[in-house]
Amino acid sequence: MYFRPPYEKGHPNARVKDFHPVIMENLEVRWAFLRKVYLMLTAEMSLMVLVAYIVVFNPPVANFFVSTPVGFGLYIFSLILPFIVLCVMYFYHRYQPFNHYLLGVFVVAVSFAVGLTCAFANGDIILEYVILTYVITISLTLYTAKRRHFFQFDFAEVVSMANQLYLLLQTDFPLGRPSLMMYGVPASLIYCVYIIYDTNNNLMERYTREEYVWATVALNVVDIFNLFFNLFLYIGNLLWASYSSQIGVANTQIKALLLVIIVMSMIVIVIYHNLID
Repeated sequence: MYFRPPYEKGHPNARVKDFHPVIMENLEVRWAFLRKVYLMLTAEMSLMVLVAYIVVFNPPVANFFVSTPVGFGLYIFSLILPFIVLCVMYFYHRYQPFNHYLLGVFVVAVSFAVGLTCAFANGDIILEYVILTYVITISLTLYTAKRRHFFQFDFAEVVSMANQLYLLLQTDFPLGRPSLMMYGVPASLIYCVYIIYDTNNNLMERYTREEYVWATVALNVVDIFNLFFNLFLYIGNLLWASYSSQIGVANTQIKALLLVIIVMSMIVIVIYHNLID
């Protein structure tokens, strides 16, 4: 996802001969870069939680997008819009303030696409995924800001945090059956581990201090793909439920198989994302 626009010599966006990534800057510049990236990421996830909450807990809103041609058309448009904006940002992500306007449209488009998916897929699963991811991401960001050092990859801490949040939600604010809600934990873990890895190994080394907009878009890749994996989960559940009734496959086995497919697909995407440059 780290696309490099083919700028020609003399182009206003062309890079200087001596490229200085953020990692080579002083500490204050690096922290200013990360603050901008995570502030925009936090704004997107906040809007995503709001939209998902409205769709899940207001049946008329969900019915509008599911049962009316206008609502369904708006939903399809919300799925396509992030990719349209992404193509435009590929060429204009360093043009200020145009790049900020494009980023705002991109953030709103992704938030609505994920939130409106609650009307078609299992909204409780998606809402819990969004909440878990939001809380873990904010917690990790605040921790590093207070400690004044960058992320240290500690998978055990992330797993422990996700499990505690999951148990809290299921105990005090149950959103559905625990067997179904377990999908939210691995999805959140994959996304948060990806953020930690990407911050340590890619963001600081591949971008300049002016490219925080494009860095924010890069961190949104997993969000976009997770949207379609949730749709895949919804469609897959329907197909496998019909098939299992004929061959007698246990429902738990079906869920386990779908979970394995999703996790493996996410791993492949992350590997591919970090190999192409």
